[in-house]
Amino acid sequence: MKKLFQELTLIDPFMFTAVMSNPEQCRALLEVILERKILKVTIITEKTIQYRPDYHGVRLDVLAIEDGSNRHYNVEMQVKDHRNLARRSRYYHSQMDMEMLMTSKDYSQLPDTYVIFICAYDPIGEGLYRYTFSSCCLETGEQLGDGKHTIWLNTKGTNRHGVSTLLVSFLDYVDDPATVSDDEYGFIQGIEESVKNIKQNRRWEDAYMQFQEMLAEERAEGKAEGFSKAILIILQKYGDIPDSLQHTINAETDLGTLTCWLKNASTACSLEEFCEFIKNSK
Repeated sequence: MKKLFQELTLIDPFMFTAVMSNPEQCRALLEVILERKILKVTIITEKTIQYRPDYHGVRLDVLAIEDGSNRHYNVEMQVKDHRNLARRSRYYHSQMDMEMLMTSKDYSQLPDTYVIFICAYDPIGEGLYRYTFSSCCLETGEQLGDGKHTIWLNTKGTNRHGVSTLLVSFLDYVDDPATVSDDEYGFIQGIEESVKNIKQNRRWEDAYMQFQEMLAEERAEGKAEGFSKAILIILQKYGDIPDSLQHTINAETDLGTLTCWLKNASTACSLEEFCEFIKNSK
């Protein structure tokens, strides 16, 4: 069940993306996660909320470039465990590299890339708040130095070893905003204030409505694709399906029409009978 705009918290990918579209908020978060000083970042706003055909869906992630350095960041909230985080991380790294190579940069000029997932579940099951991955030689342990860094954060962490109190407080806040007290740096208070301001901003509310429409269209397209595949599987019992018929079935997006076609495909005695039904139903 979708949330109302006023019900969103930072754990909701849309709200997280909205808050982190502010360069200062994003910079501060990266400092907390990486535990090093970051002077300034630039947000690639045109790629923040978009439909990506190559990704097969709507992506809500924050793409940032650290000014004065050769580091690029991709930060995303992960609410559901789809059991594919490792492959997803690999895909995001490859996309960041590909976009840089398309701008005619040489391999040697590829930036260090950081893919950071904030998970509303423990992705490894070891209770750590932060899991950091990099490529290394299995035999010697020597770092490959390929510039790829993958970080999975865990809002359900229990083991505070090796992470700052501020990072723990942030992840606890993401998990439940009501249970976290103010921090001495004002970091979490700043995020909370941003959430409140966004909820009062009509532009962001309109953007959320558009985002929900995109999700609805995506779900409808997924259902239509499923119906089309089912129809073609059923019709295979009659032999080879002409390309023109396959195209007609795959091009149909109306779920009502596809439902009728699916029922007829199950009862038709031949491809010719099914084709005649399609012709008469239009």
